[in-house]
Amino acid sequence: MGSKKSNTQLNDFFREEYNSLKGYVRSKIEHTSESDAEDIIQDVALRIFSRPIDALPIHNVGGFVYNAIKNRIIDVIRVKKERISNEKAIEDLWTEFTELFYGGISNEYSEQLKVNLKNAIQDLKPLYRDIILAVDFEGYSYKEISEETGISQGTLMSRRHRAMSILLKKLEIKNNKT
Repeated sequence: MGSKKSNTQLNDFFREEYNSLKGYVRSKIEHTSESDAEDIIQDVALRIFSRPIDALPIHNVGGFVYNAIKNRIIDVIRVKKERISNEKAIEDLWTEFTELFYGGISNEYSEQLKVNLKNAIQDLKPLYRDIILAVDFEGYSYKEISEETGISQGTLMSRRHRAMSILLKKLEIKNNKT
């Protein structure tokens, strides 16, 4: 009987505090995407709701959940690849991506072109933006992303291909207007 009451309290807590929990996760991990925060919360929720029936009851639901999320964040930080913080390295990546995207090997891409590309990437749907950033800027392989997310490598490749196609169309339209 105590387990049903505990699950009801947990359900209510997650429903009422979901946005606060996302904010908490995003405040603890720099450069996290919306989907990363949601993944962490959902992973913690799954683990909490999967607890054995005979587990000790949870007396302080809020404290228990926030502590579990903090521990999961620590786990994620331990395994995440180090993010690039050096501005020069980031700028080099943008130049490299611009070269890849436009199919040339030239350092003569205008700053406006890079800005347009950055804006176009930011305007993508999160699932497209995340795959571009993960593969082209953070250096993750499709296999690593697949193992972390459970999404097949083929689906990830299709998403990246679709994202590149959307970017190309957006930038062609923008260039034709100017």
